[in-house]
Amino acid sequence: VHNGARLYTVDPRRTSSAQWANVWLGLDVGTDVVLANAIAREIITQGLVHKEFVDNATTGFDEYSQAVASYTLEHAERITGVPGEAIRELAHAYAGAKKAQMCWTLGITEHHNAVDNVLSLINLSLLTGHVGRSGSGLNPLRGQNNVQGGGDMGAIPNKLPGFQDVENDALRRKFEQAWNCAIPPKNGWHLTLMFEAMERGDLRSLYVIGENPAQSEANSPHAIHLMQGLDHLVVQDIFLTKTAELADVVLPAAAGWAETEGTVTSSERRVQRVRKALDPPGEARDDIEILCELARRFGHDWGHPTAEDIWNEVRRLSPMHGGMSYQRLEELGGIQWPCPDEQSLGSSYLHGRLWKRPVEGPLAPFSVVEHTPPADELTNEYPIRLTSGRRLDSYNTGVQSGGFQSPIRHAETLDICESDGRRWDVASGEKVRVLSRRGEIEMTVRYTGDLRPGLAFTTFHFPDEAETNKLTNPAWDKKSGTADFKATAIRIEKLETAVGA
Repeated sequence: VHNGARLYTVDPRRTSSAQWANVWLGLDVGTDVVLANAIAREIITQGLVHKEFVDNATTGFDEYSQAVASYTLEHAERITGVPGEAIRELAHAYAGAKKAQMCWTLGITEHHNAVDNVLSLINLSLLTGHVGRSGSGLNPLRGQNNVQGGGDMGAIPNKLPGFQDVENDALRRKFEQAWNCAIPPKNGWHLTLMFEAMERGDLRSLYVIGENPAQSEANSPHAIHLMQGLDHLVVQDIFLTKTAELADVVLPAAAGWAETEGTVTSSERRVQRVRKALDPPGEARDDIEILCELARRFGHDWGHPTAEDIWNEVRRLSPMHGGMSYQRLEELGGIQWPCPDEQSLGSSYLHGRLWKRPVEGPLAPFSVVEHTPPADELTNEYPIRLTSGRRLDSYNTGVQSGGFQSPIRHAETLDICESDGRRWDVASGEKVRVLSRRGEIEMTVRYTGDLRPGLAFTTFHFPDEAETNKLTNPAWDKKSGTADFKATAIRIEKLETAVGA
């Protein structure tokens, strides 16, 4: 931005990114698909499509073009609240740029239609050819160190390490032979399906590593109730979280930073080494040691592998990591996957194959996606849209970030605009009752100029003070399993009114 790049920020809130932006498009919560489809229609009708790329590298354009035809600028303005001229400007700027990137985080993905939101953005990159080239692309930014690495290593229900499909017989057989075990031939359960299985009684034991679902799940009281009903709950963590307090067994772990050896992977796919500097305190053990000891007690002797031993196993089984020896990671300061062999320097950007003639591998498909409004409907009883998120100084349930003082951190608040404060007769600094269809909590109001009327914002960084996830909607995306954290319908009551009622 300092060097002349144009920044367009799409967010219901006027965030710090929006303050830096050339244009802020403050859309209504849950209308991302409408905005994206309207941008696509403008690009198509104004002849701004990268025709060569679309013809050579994609499939499904005609069907997609027909699907977005009804998303006029006027229709989009009515649904999103964004002026049609601002949508037009963004469409022309994005399509006309030599290089353009789209970045997003949980504001796109924590919805009941999360996958459709992402597909709508992918469609725009395919329309304009802003993919597979230096300086262009799609960037789902991770919220914390090594989230990417967890997915890369198969800590997701449908993939083996290296994003190899569990349901592919040949790939699964490769891992079965290496590990001398049988791997179930079907995709596993994601977290939401696990809770549904607990409710049915099909899941009776749970092993939680480095997660705090007692406070991070939507409709958290229900999640706690289900975990309390388990036959056995094991939690492995470096903190005694609220989830750990529910556990039958707590396994104290070593911190992933400073107390363990290994690797981490950033959002840009860069694998880097981490090195142990300190011994973990007390009885805490490295995750590798804990898992190997559990395996031994289950009758499987995995020996005492080092982090490098395990990494070399990853390299043998995951082609995209094959060329990343510890020595090369040290020498190069990190390598981006895919790096198939030790002659490769990695890949600074993905999907360059789409520009080869002929294209290497499958063509990129357009996806028809339609708008579906938030599942938690606004009504006279619940007229305010609450969206949750993060603040700069804290992270998620505050387990890691809440134990130190910060001059920029303040206690949890319910942020609203001043006009809504007058409408509901609540002052900035006043404690109020906040109610949704699932529960209620007490919070302190804070006026801010970053929100439009009808929109409230808070976090779940301080669940011991204000358990925001008592309010949030557990409706979830059937493709990804993500709950609808970003679009809760609420009302605000003055405490004396609520008590008097």
